[in-house]
Parts: sequence; C-alpha cells; structure tokens
Amino acid sequence: MFVILVYDFNEKRVAKALKIARKYLHWVQNSVFEGEISEANYKKLKIELQNIMHPNEDSIIFYTFRTQKYSKREEFGLKKGGEEFIL
Repeated sequence: MFVILVYDFNEKRVAKALKIARKYLHWVQNSVFEGEISEANYKKLKIELQNIMHPNEDSIIFYTFRTQKYSKREEFGLKKGGEEFIL
C-alpha cells in the first residue's frame, strides 16, 4: 500500500517521531512522509507512533492508498525531502 503520514508532535517528542517515521517511509517535508509499506510495517509504524504520542498534545494523520498508480503529486518551491525518492 502507499501511505502519506502527517504528524504534529510537541517539540519534546518530535525528534522521536521523526526517527520512527524514517524507519518506514521517505521524508518529504517537515513532519510529512510517504512511501510504499507492507501491511505489517504499517501496523508497526502506527503502534510505535501511538506509543510516544500524547493524545491531548499531538496528532497523527495517515492517508492510505491501495496503489500510487492513480495519484498525482505536484511540487512548488523549495524541496525539503530526500532526493533518493522521486515520484
């Protein structure tokens, strides 16, 4: 499946969230990740992020797609993510 992850964590936990997300997905922009991921790794990612989050202070949004084939992405301005992953 193809996943887009967007999160907003308190600055005390944001570095931990970044480290976790980078294990599974490609960094696109501040607190935004995307990539192909297996169902098992998707579950692991959700659990790891939920374990460090404080629900009253932090938020996580996952957009899931069966495939990237029918999606379209446009970029404008400064590219902040890694260059190793180009759609």
